[in-house]
Amino acid sequence: MARENGDGGGSWKKQAEDIKKIFEFKETLGTGAFSEVVLAEERASGKLFAVKCIPKKALKGKESSIENEIAVLRKIKHENIVALEDIYESPNHLYLVMQLVSGGELFDRIVEKGFYTEKDASTLIRQVLDAVYYLHRMGIVHRDLKPENLLYYSQDEESKIMISDFGLSKMEGKGDVMSTACGTPGYVAPEVLAQKPYSKAVDCWSIGVIAYIL
Repeated sequence: MARENGDGGGSWKKQAEDIKKIFEFKETLGTGAFSEVVLAEERASGKLFAVKCIPKKALKGKESSIENEIAVLRKIKHENIVALEDIYESPNHLYLVMQLVSGGELFDRIVEKGFYTEKDASTLIRQVLDAVYYLHRMGIVHRDLKPENLLYYSQDEESKIMISDFGLSKMEGKGDVMSTACGTPGYVAPEVLAQKPYSKAVDCWSIGVIAYIL
């Protein structure tokens, strides 16, 4: 569960001159175009988290993108969505402290298993649908649903699935129509590829593609 940080005047962003006084960084879990995700142990509690480390110089001109991702993550709390636990800021970095999920990507399990039984596939898709229904009720469109962004909570065969990576998500206003071309070509709806106006229904198309792959 995400820890409450308050909403007033940016108090949700905690200042930290040296993040390594708060967390012990263990190993790199992954790297992206503008960030690195590390396994970190909180010194005070011994709890493990995934910390997304974003150099501020990499944010130049992209501030609105990360602010959008943070705004979305702070708004949501669902058992099938990777939670944002805390945000720290140092002079040179922004750190997003995320719930640790250790079961790997759905993509890797598909490669490993070859195929899913209809029962297993329906259990997985039901969880994704439940989480996306929650997001849409909150006015949030993910816009990049794909097997690489669906993570297993643990290595357990029966592990629940978790939606991650809200970097392309969008908070939809009443009557809003989106038109930004984004997402991953193999999973996005035709109207996105055609650069036509679209709605939250694009997430449903992506889920359909994932279900077909399974």
